[in-house]
Amino acid sequence: MMHRHMENGQDRSLPALTQQLSNIEKRDWELWMIASVTGLLAAAGLLSVIIPAAFLKTDEVHFEITVSRQLVIGLFVLLALLNTYLVTRRLDLRRARQSLISSTIQNELVRLQSFTDPLTEVYNRRSLEDMAGRFISQAKRSEKPLTFMLIDVDHFKEVNTRFGHLTGDFVLAEIAGLLKSSVRGSDAVVRYGGDEFLLILADTSPAGAHNVVERTQAYVADWNKAGHLERFELSLSIGVAEWVDGKTLDEVLDSADRHMYALKNKTAAPRNSFKALGATASS
Repeated sequence: MMHRHMENGQDRSLPALTQQLSNIEKRDWELWMIASVTGLLAAAGLLSVIIPAAFLKTDEVHFEITVSRQLVIGLFVLLALLNTYLVTRRLDLRRARQSLISSTIQNELVRLQSFTDPLTEVYNRRSLEDMAGRFISQAKRSEKPLTFMLIDVDHFKEVNTRFGHLTGDFVLAEIAGLLKSSVRGSDAVVRYGGDEFLLILADTSPAGAHNVVERTQAYVADWNKAGHLERFELSLSIGVAEWVDGKTLDEVLDSADRHMYALKNKTAAPRNSFKALGATASS
């Protein structure tokens, strides 16, 4: 999943790629200059031989040129070597350009994969600190709200026990898809733990996060209606915490976690209920 909050790596790699390609283009241009200068010198030399040898006879121009065999052979050898050098160098530059672009793309794919959970195809825990730091920095600059939503899948162990771990993996991937559908492109979905997810909602207050809760609730209800799991209905517990200036990421996540588990324990009886709680980090 390509996300604009991972653009910092691209911001570092693209200028380097541009500079390296610029260096290759410069070397390519230098080859063309060598070829052009050599062609001009060859033409000038040829004219310096031809013009003095030319003389007029009636309406025709005649040339009488005497050149040694060694000079002709040397000239052809020189031109052949120069042409071979230019062609070889241009092929080398083309291969270097292709190799540079290919390696840059591969490195970028590896970098993105290192921040992506392979099962759910959302961001993994490894990416959280870097990405959350950028969300927080943006919120500071824009002076706009920032909200974190911590989500836990209720009774997920029962899914693994009753239906097997492959089905459990399927459910996690489905939940990730539901969450991605519930947020905007400017937000982020992170697999926070085994069956826990984290949503980072830019320019969103806890009141605005309620819209995300409602969308997620609707998606979960539709998923349950589809009857994916026999005699089991999916439910989620959600803790919402707003970041405020002066609070660390750990403090915000701890606030969301405490409120999520407080609600989970309070409403543990209804298995098919959808639970959500809002709080600020300062509470």
